[in-house]
Amino acid sequence: MLTNELLEFSKKYIMNTYNRFPVVFIKGRGTKVFDSDNREYLDFVAGIAVCNLGHCHPKVTVAFQKQAQRLVHISNLYHNEPQIKLAKLLVENSFAGKVFFCNSGAEANEAAIKLIRKYAKEKLKGNRYEIITMEKSFHGRTMATITATGQEKVQKGFEPLLPGFKYAPFNNIDAVKKAINKKTAAVMVEPIQGEGGVNIPDNDYLKKLRRLCNDEGILLVFDEVQTGMGRTGRLFAYEHYNIEPDIMTLAKALGNGVAIGAMLAKDSIAEAFTPGSHATTFGGNPLACSAANAALETIMEDGILFDNCLRMGDYLIKGLKELKKEHSFIKEIRGKGLLVGMELTIDGKDIVMECLKDGLLINCTMDKILRFLPPLIVTKEEIDSMLEIFYGVLKRIKK
Repeated sequence: MLTNELLEFSKKYIMNTYNRFPVVFIKGRGTKVFDSDNREYLDFVAGIAVCNLGHCHPKVTVAFQKQAQRLVHISNLYHNEPQIKLAKLLVENSFAGKVFFCNSGAEANEAAIKLIRKYAKEKLKGNRYEIITMEKSFHGRTMATITATGQEKVQKGFEPLLPGFKYAPFNNIDAVKKAINKKTAAVMVEPIQGEGGVNIPDNDYLKKLRRLCNDEGILLVFDEVQTGMGRTGRLFAYEHYNIEPDIMTLAKALGNGVAIGAMLAKDSIAEAFTPGSHATTFGGNPLACSAANAALETIMEDGILFDNCLRMGDYLIKGLKELKKEHSFIKEIRGKGLLVGMELTIDGKDIVMECLKDGLLINCTMDKILRFLPPLIVTKEEIDSMLEIFYGVLKRIKK
């Protein structure tokens, strides 16, 4: 089918919920993707921090193929081996005692919100149900998670929002202190705000949050949907700060492209979920868990990936800072590992479109922040190629 025909069918038959680019991708390998005209693109979006091992990683692909020939779905009325294996891997390599599996980051955060409320009713004194989240946060698109998301543009048109959420400025511990009251049950935060603009906290911010939650007897929840699975140079971003959350959510790169989410919690908190309190039909199905097992095992077995993420992240940031010297509309470069943002003083959409025309995929969030999220396997040569393309685009934009 021709590209123009595909685009027309997409416009005709699919709900208009995305501002899609006029391209249809049909295959990918490593850091490259190819469109329906077989044109090659260098992918520095990676499915929005999903394909951390690159496209069609052989170990993940083979595991997925083998499982598809054995058992795809059985439901959570029964046990399945890949799910048990994945739960064991996650628990043994994190702070957690138990895992709940679902299908996306939004569902993982929804599960966390429900667990917070149930735990609070059963274990915390008083009527505690409120959750403090951060301004410019992003936690998903369900009714509960758009309410948790501290962005009016995400919430607009879906009012009335759910009760029980308060917002504080990110990276401001005093604001969180002021927001806490007798109804507060938890603080929920992304260790680094991805959709909110690649906002990096001060080194002691998360430690102070942990200490504050301990002092107040409330839960600390980390949304690691985007930062987890090696994106920042550690398996989970909280490891950079020598602290542990009480609950953590994962998705995106957990399946390296296969839809899966997870909500992890300490044993004492997970006990609040009992049979019938929460469920999902497809969560933790054998097919998704087989892919996630392969992805997680590959990331953990190959310690070089973490090292490469940190080295290539530094190299990418250094290259982008060199471009900043020549372009006054570049305000700031920030990032950790291979979660990198460039804040502009101008709208970034035209730059993203020009990069697409030149065979480079990057992302724009919050209108003026370009996001660079290559797979963790990216090489110095590929970053050099990306910078060369990007430099050419910026020169055209400047004119």
